[in-house]
Amino acid sequence: MRLGGAIAALVLMAAAGAQAQALDFSGDLSAQARWYPQSPAFPGQRSGTAGLVVEPTLYGEIAQTTSFTLTPLYRYDSADSQRTHADVREAYFLMYGDWGENSWELRLGLDRVFWGVAELHNPVDIVNQLDLVEHPRDRPKLGQPMVHLTISGDWGIAESFLLPYHRKRTFPGASGRLRGSRLIIDDALYESSAEERHVDVAARYSNNLGLLDFGLTAFIGTNREPYFVPSFQAGFVPNDASSLIPYYEQIRQFGVDAQLTTGSLLYKMEATHRSGARNLLGHQEDYRALVLGLEHTVYALFGSQADLTLLSEWLYDDRGRYATSVWANDLFIAGFLAFNDVQGTELVGGILGDLDHDYRALNLELKRRLSESWSMRLEAIVNLSTDPRDLTYDGRRDSFLGVDFTYSF
Repeated sequence: MRLGGAIAALVLMAAAGAQAQALDFSGDLSAQARWYPQSPAFPGQRSGTAGLVVEPTLYGEIAQTTSFTLTPLYRYDSADSQRTHADVREAYFLMYGDWGENSWELRLGLDRVFWGVAELHNPVDIVNQLDLVEHPRDRPKLGQPMVHLTISGDWGIAESFLLPYHRKRTFPGASGRLRGSRLIIDDALYESSAEERHVDVAARYSNNLGLLDFGLTAFIGTNREPYFVPSFQAGFVPNDASSLIPYYEQIRQFGVDAQLTTGSLLYKMEATHRSGARNLLGHQEDYRALVLGLEHTVYALFGSQADLTLLSEWLYDDRGRYATSVWANDLFIAGFLAFNDVQGTELVGGILGDLDHDYRALNLELKRRLSESWSMRLEAIVNLSTDPRDLTYDGRRDSFLGVDFTYSF
């Protein structure tokens, strides 16, 4: 988002805070480091990086039914200037009330919205833009300017969104790890003549029928997932003639997500149909994406207080090898072990496999509270095999080991 818009949001929230009846200030301060065992593939890359992340939240009640929330983020990275960045994750007013037998809620400003039921990837989740310099798998999101109206009742929940500004996706810079062989320019091209100011619209209806929870979604506007154009074709003259520039099309997407709960078993599904997007060849192609998942929890594992959750998900994109997404035909199998101890220790292990290419990756994560305010996270993504025939090979060949120490206040 442009700096002027972020500053305006901060000033707006500060002015509201002056009139707030109650204020609450909280947040996280994290020191992070990563080690990459593979030798750097490109000049300027390092085997180790360190950084600092600050993400505070200011919440204030203006009236009995009105509040505001402000959550900025700043990251410093020792190696990649593109990863050093600031963003306003949330900066919105919340108003709510009753409307007959129904309830309503209105959010105005920048916010983050999540749609979907799957763990690894959510094709229905399209409102916010991804912040890929933050993490390759955690799917952190940039704050999205929106008018978000929710009406709920016994008949379900209906949400409508007016999205007046498009956020560009972030990508690693020249010295960043987890980047491709071709640099991505920090600029963008748009199909719409309004460019990033095109007004997008979205809607969601959700409800439950007994054991089944479901959602129906629709989106019309600027694609969040770009197609890439060689910079020389777009008229740019960068230092690297092989660099790419993101191109954002106008699309229509309709989706459904559902979760069926039967005791300790969860059945999950997400499916979308998208029109107007381009494939890797640059041709417009309507396509369907699908995620099917199964989740089973074993409580009191071996008579202990620990719970083990086993998960499997299949991700499919019917464009096949011409898909712009890395999730074209992949299988993910994982286990989540919650020790249910005072420290809140959690251990996650999973393996991701591409069913079309010889790509396998092991994911490991350990989270634990060290005290009331401090917590630790260890993480490893280990690429067991990579396939040069895979068009996503360049971004998938870096394994890494990361450690985070977070102070929560």
